[in-house]
Order: sequence, then C-alpha cells, then structure tokens
Amino acid sequence: VQLQASGGGLVQAGGSLRLSCAASGRTFWRYLLGWFRQAPGKEREFVAAINWSGANSYYADSVKGRFTISRDNAKNTVYLQMNSLKPEDTAVYYCAARSQQSDYYSDQYAYWGQGTLVTVSS
Repeated sequence: VQLQASGGGLVQAGGSLRLSCAASGRTFWRYLLGWFRQAPGKEREFVAAINWSGANSYYADSVKGRFTISRDNAKNTVYLQMNSLKPEDTAVYYCAARSQQSDYYSDQYAYWGQGTLVTVSS
C-alpha cells in the first residue's frame, strides 16, 4: 500500500483544513487508517484512527471535538477534517495504514505516507 497525503497549508487560529490521504492497492478497505503528527522538536503522536468499515473512530484527547476522521473505501481515501485549529496543532501530519484493527494509538503501522505540513498562526 502506498499512501499520499495532501491538504496541508497555512491557516489562522480558529480556521479549518481538510487533509486527504489517497492510497493505492485493492485491499485498502481492509486496513485500519490513522493520522499522526510530529511537531518540531517533539515525538510523533497519535491524532485519530478509523477502523476498516468506518464504523469506529478514535481520537487523541487534544483533538477530540475539533477533528473528524472519515474514509471513502470506494475512493481509497481517508480524510481528516480539522476545525478550530490552534497554534499547537502545527506539525507535519502523516497518514498510516495497518491490517491489525486494535492498538490504533500505537505507531506500529505498516505503511506511512510522506507527511503534509500544517501551520497554524496565532
């Protein structure tokens, strides 16, 4: 599976962005999909994940209520809608995929996209 993230950019605090991650491969629908982020000088952290069917989604406490993860298996794409952005959301955002449907918060994903930079100005 190859993943290509897009949609990052510069936005003012309080604004919104939608990230997309397009995947290759016919087995996309089988995978747990996640978004992680890494801010300058910090470790990579879990942001959100969604199970294979889209029925279950999971969020880090820091983004709960502001971010929404979704997927379109027909388009092999996962999205991250980010609202009410804060300067502390500034980071490179990575999409990832794994076949195991549990431990979604762990960074032990088999496939990773290249990352897209989100910058939130105050």
